Amino acid sequence: MHTFLIVLLVIDCLALIAVVLLQSGKSEGLSGAISGGAEQLFGKQKARGMDLVLQRITIVLSIIFFVLTILLAYFGY
Repeated sequence: MHTFLIVLLVIDCLALIAVVLLQSGKSEGLSGAISGGAEQLFGKQKARGMDLVLQRITIVLSIIFFVLTILLAYFGY
């Protein structure tokens, strides 16, 4: 059980790293750094397309990561 959980955790970690690296940055360049905060706070534009899919996959993989980590701590030695 312990080895199986560790294998699942490693696979989940690698998938989470890959999905996070595939996502586009929130601010593109210096102009995004200056005006990005106001646009993020007051903008009504939601993520669309591939960004939305990657965001949802990231949420699911992070939940799986936390559950596997808690299970590994519970069943660990």
